Amino acid sequence: MGFKTALYATHQSMGGKIVDFGGWDMPLHYGSQIEEHNYVRQASGMFDVSHMTVVDVRGADAKAYLQYLLANDVAKIEAISGKALYSGMLNPEGGVIDDLIVYNMNGWFRTVVNCGTREKDLAWMNKIAANFSVELTERADLAMIAIQGPKAIELSKTVVSAERAALIDSLKVFQGLPEGDWFIARTGYTGEDGLEIMIPNDQAVAFWQALNRVGVPPCGLAARDTLRLEAGMNLYGHEMDDSVSPLAANMGWTIAWAPAARDFIGRKVIEAEKAAGAKFKLVGLVLRERGVMRAEQLVSIDGSDQKGVVTSGTFSPTLGYSIALARVPASVGSQCYVEMRGKQVLVDVVAPNFVRNGKPLV
Repeated sequence: MGFKTALYATHQSMGGKIVDFGGWDMPLHYGSQIEEHNYVRQASGMFDVSHMTVVDVRGADAKAYLQYLLANDVAKIEAISGKALYSGMLNPEGGVIDDLIVYNMNGWFRTVVNCGTREKDLAWMNKIAANFSVELTERADLAMIAIQGPKAIELSKTVVSAERAALIDSLKVFQGLPEGDWFIARTGYTGEDGLEIMIPNDQAVAFWQALNRVGVPPCGLAARDTLRLEAGMNLYGHEMDDSVSPLAANMGWTIAWAPAARDFIGRKVIEAEKAAGAKFKLVGLVLRERGVMRAEQLVSIDGSDQKGVVTSGTFSPTLGYSIALARVPASVGSQCYVEMRGKQVLVDVVAPNFVRNGKPLV
């Protein structure tokens, strides 16, 4: 038996197929992964993401602590209330301990890290915090519901108070603000517009049911994964982990190199890697013929003895063929080979994103 969110019994009553995910009992789907995927691309869908770990960072050194802990720089979001920042949290060897989101809460910061790395993340964050005047508070009292899709915001506004609807209207993309005991953010993990709303556990069921009554269907982890892969979004343990540099995980854009005086964990290692030229990079792969690429399949490129690997692969419901993310030698050209059932299959190499806001990019 794993951890359970405030919505666990509701998932069961709605027919959710429950599986273990990072130690949590979570719904994989409610009958059809493909239908749930298409709901989000075409209209709206909602996900229980309460398994994510929310950690509030307060104290006199909150900014300095995060500037050292993270590869990205929270100074970039100080000027805008609620502004969000995506960053890797690196180890001294330059590997990615986790990827996370940080919100500027005007004098303190709210972070959201992955559930599967919760214990490791908290141990590391607390270890580094020992050298700063900061207080870390895990917010286990909050559930989190993601409503995603082209109609997500419109429908969400119909089941909240006038004050919360007005706040939703005011939000810019990648911004989150509090309203009473709720925290409403215009963020997501699907490649569609939408909201991620943190809400007290005892209010989660009523809000979930209200959304469902106005036509927002529940969606499970399976659809969330195909949606994020179509959007080219990384998944911890696949595209990056403790042994993978952010430069090899398409996370170079999340590293704030300036100011040069800012030291952050792992900086010297990845600076040296950048100067020497990264040997591997993350790319997108497309297979328009029959077959489905899957994680851990080997990738070969002409002119190199080095092998790459598929980090995530699936059948794309939106595109109608297989797509994948792969970490490959940096010298890769416009095509490469994926080993599938003992055969070398030629595939196209593209930028590591495939669908955004319902529109194909490949």
